Amino acid sequence: MSRKGNCYDNAAMESFFGTLKSEFFYLNKFNSLDELEAGIEGYIHYYNHSRIGLKLSGLSPVEYRTQARRA
Repeated sequence: MSRKGNCYDNAAMESFFGTLKSEFFYLNKFNSLDELEAGIEGYIHYYNHSRIGLKLSGLSPVEYRTQARRA
């Protein structure tokens, strides 16, 4: 890092990790690291492609970004 870090630098990722843990990690049991890795990949795909965001006019994040690109 070329400058002093502050608490807002990682706010988006900290928020995502909190959501990941509360909606996915704490609700499931995993028997291996491979199972955990596959589950996290599936959750990230859901989070970006299927999850409906109320702040995004009822669209998933990917749908919202592609709509904004077309306009």
